Formats: sequence, structure tokens, C-alpha cells
Amino acid sequence: MFEKIRIKEHMEVTNFEGQHVGTVDDVEDDRIKLTRTDSDDNMHHYMPMDSVDRIDDNRVYLKQGATIPTGLTA
Repeated sequence: MFEKIRIKEHMEVTNFEGQHVGTVDDVEDDRIKLTRTDSDDNMHHYMPMDSVDRIDDNRVYLKQGATIPTGLTA
């Protein structure tokens, strides 16, 4: 289990295989707000906190099968 307080701005968000999904802009309640620069629609996208598997080496790894928001260029 991880502590959501460990998720910080500018951390990389990856899928379960370590492929880039986005970059943390902020944590809002139980969601990770991703930067607009990682989206093809220049909009913020959000990942639910329950999609996070672990935090390791300044990276947030998502669980296998986690739904990636549409509109991300990564």
C-alpha cells in the first residue's frame, strides 16, 4: 500500500509496464490531476487514486487494467 501524500507534482505516471502515461500536476481529493502537456486536447485529465499500484523512484505505477483517460498523447 502507498500513501497518497507521497505523490508530488512533476512525478511521472506510468502504466503497469512502466510506459509513460502522464505527469502529475496536482492531487485533488482522491484523484491525480495530470498536466495538460501530456494531452492532445490541452485539457487536464484525472486518474482515480485507486488505479495506483505503487510509487517507486519518483514514478507512480498504475495497476494492470487501469483505465487510461482518452485524450492522452502518451
